[in-house]
Amino acid sequence: MKVRVRAHSENATKTVVKARNFQLIIDEPTEMGGTNEGATPVEYVLGAFSGCLNVMAHLIAKEMDITLRGIKIDISGTLNPARLYGQSYDERAGFKEISVVLKPDTDAASAPSHTSDAAAPGSVSATPHSPARADTPPSMVTTGAAVSTTVTVRVSLSALPALSVKV
Repeated sequence: MKVRVRAHSENATKTVVKARNFQLIIDEPTEMGGTNEGATPVEYVLGAFSGCLNVMAHLIAKEMDITLRGIKIDISGTLNPARLYGQSYDERAGFKEISVVLKPDTDAASAPSHTSDAAAPGSVSATPHSPARADTPPSMVTTGAAVSTTVTVRVSLSALPALSVKV
């Protein structure tokens, strides 16, 4: 399956992207020299990642015969903009870490509580939080047969090499 988007720049910070019959505006906030007419490129990256996680969560739940009524996804990324702005070349450009918190609305049994820390840069750590744990926010505890488990995933990207792009 081949996927294609087409884009053109309207100015130094604003890009208009066409994907099938959709138009996306990518821009920077006014304080970064943009017109604030759309999300930033890195916000779209995280948004696209959340879309992939949503689709995969539903596919996996279906394969496992689990009713997944919905999923809340909270993604944040840590960037070091120094290289982007030519202030430092000590570290690679891009995300240093991406953290994902998944809060599924399901009637499946709760995941066991445990913590797994990332052992090295480029590795992933995941921590499911059972509603029975003391550190679980009260808003996550549900009543009846429904169980809500929060899973936190952190991906450290700091030691990964820069990607090369063929043009």
